[in-house]
Amino acid sequence: MRRYVEDDAGLVHAMMSDPTVMQYFPAPFDLERARALIAYVLNSYESHGYSFLALERKPDFIYVGHVGLLHWDDVDDREDVEVAYFLRREFWGNGYATEAARASRDWAFENTGTDRVVSFIDVNNAPSIAVAERNGMTRLRRLEQNRFGKPMYVYGVYRDEWLATCSSPR
Repeated sequence: MRRYVEDDAGLVHAMMSDPTVMQYFPAPFDLERARALIAYVLNSYESHGYSFLALERKPDFIYVGHVGLLHWDDVDDREDVEVAYFLRREFWGNGYATEAARASRDWAFENTGTDRVVSFIDVNNAPSIAVAERNGMTRLRRLEQNRFGKPMYVYGVYRDEWLATCSSPR
């Protein structure tokens, strides 16, 4: 996992212009929207110290997708750190999302003051729900209206739950 740079907009566009990858979102991204996402990510690095990271396969540095942490303050009247992930379709089902989501969750608890890490998931997105559950999260609630205009589940894990399952003291 590495930080994005401006020149990565083409990678993001190639992944997020795929209608299958974007099936649970309002629409696939055009190149301008991919550039805007990169700008948002770069700004988030500065303002929060975290955001999406480019996910590359270790042996050959092939771009797999992105995973990381997003900052929200519009759910449950509190600030939250979200673990979010998008993978190129050809890399689905290989465990990359789960491994990277766990690393992101751990980083959030180790490096931010958050007491809870969440994932917002379309109610029909069974693969992402499975990743959240493998990431130690449970369903906290259902949102009927959200930023994407579709019902979503809020999955989450609290710091004390995470600490109870850690293999090493934190």
